[in-house]
Amino acid sequence: MSEEKPPSTNSILQGIVKQFFHYPLRTSDELLQTLKEAEESLIIDSHSRSIIEGTMQLQNLEVRDVMVPKSKMVMINHNISTKKLLNVMISSSHSRFPVLNAKKDKVQGIILAKDLLSYFAGDQKKKVNFKEYLRSAILVPESKTLGALLRDFQQKKSHMAIVMDEYGEIAGLVTLEDVLEQIVGEIVDEHDLEEDNIIDFGEGRFLLKANTPIEEFNEFFDVILDTENVDTVAGFVINGFTFLPEQMNDIDLQGFNFKVLKTDTRRLHLLEVTRI
Repeated sequence: MSEEKPPSTNSILQGIVKQFFHYPLRTSDELLQTLKEAEESLIIDSHSRSIIEGTMQLQNLEVRDVMVPKSKMVMINHNISTKKLLNVMISSSHSRFPVLNAKKDKVQGIILAKDLLSYFAGDQKKKVNFKEYLRSAILVPESKTLGALLRDFQQKKSHMAIVMDEYGEIAGLVTLEDVLEQIVGEIVDEHDLEEDNIIDFGEGRFLLKANTPIEEFNEFFDVILDTENVDTVAGFVINGFTFLPEQMNDIDLQGFNFKVLKTDTRRLHLLEVTRI
């Protein structure tokens, strides 16, 4: 018996819109236009429209577009002591940690800080091997869509996946929060405030917050962009297009290619930058 596939995000949304507007929709563009008309008619508010559009984008974005690169990961060696592991947990302020094998090329599992809370809260006289608390790790390719990844997280009741490149090597990690941010916008906590605006993914690819100041961009890439009356990279890119671009639109400007990874009807949020 073949496994029944879950309905796609677009088919669900089209069914809802058809119920209210009583005419069939044939393309995503028609659905987006209908949502715009629904907002203008005060049937939905701008926040609801933004969430629906963000949900639709999950099928177009891939894991590589939002993952934390390997260079930014905090990984645990399999033979670390439990006491040293505590120090790593405190200093990094993360809640989940990939545990590597002896060769440091494979992930043995994921350790959750909350699983060791009872040990850390006690007198710690009893020796505890943290490996007893290892959870299995989800491995996903860079090309997996965020929509498919979200279903994996739901079915496997997990919040983190390890990203593997085409050679079977660790490329980075992706979390449930990374996916949800594409729907509801950036989820900021006290640790995100120290996050870099520009992240180097290697191989000439950079992930860039669209509101990054032009001065910071120039300093990072050691260039001087010729800008007119704009203070952020978002403004620079929009000026290049002469309109607000859509997701996955790209443009070559002054020696760089800028690809739009996340946007809404009002502003740019996330860009991929590569040198030409």
